[in-house]
Amino acid sequence: MIKSFNGKTPRIADSAFISETAYVIGDVEIGENATVWPGAVIRGDSANIRIGRNTCVEDNCVIHAGRDLTIGDNVSIGHGAVIHCKKIGANVMVGNNATLLEGAEVGDFCAIGAGAVVAPRAKIPPRSLAMGVPAQVTGEPSAVNLHWIEKIPEIYAELGREYKRQGL
Repeated sequence: MIKSFNGKTPRIADSAFISETAYVIGDVEIGENATVWPGAVIRGDSANIRIGRNTCVEDNCVIHAGRDLTIGDNVSIGHGAVIHCKKIGANVMVGNNATLLEGAEVGDFCAIGAGAVVAPRAKIPPRSLAMGVPAQVTGEPSAVNLHWIEKIPEIYAELGREYKRQGL
């Protein structure tokens, strides 16, 4: 469902796939070949939200923020993640059920572990692997992490195209 709020209407690239059971409202921009899967909520009612190209927002994610939020290109946001931060750089993988809290920033080429909680105003430097509660940088993403950081957005962009071809 795509809805306007307070005169702001989501701007969604024609090539993006938005599930009919996702809820996108307000000042939201979604880039080319991005995908938003069932149960995801992207709520741009109190700040603008910008989601880059080839970014996938998997099932049951919540994206909302009290201030402007930018999510870069080629980002994979895993099932059930809660994104309430300031910035996620490009080429980032956010694990299932991770939580990124108010004002947090994640650099490019990062992997945030499943279930991790990135504290308010935390800054995760580029090329970091962050895990735990609260999330701590434990090193750099492994070769396997980097492989999936690259491949997941490609896989989901193609899957989104197939869903669109089938009229879903």
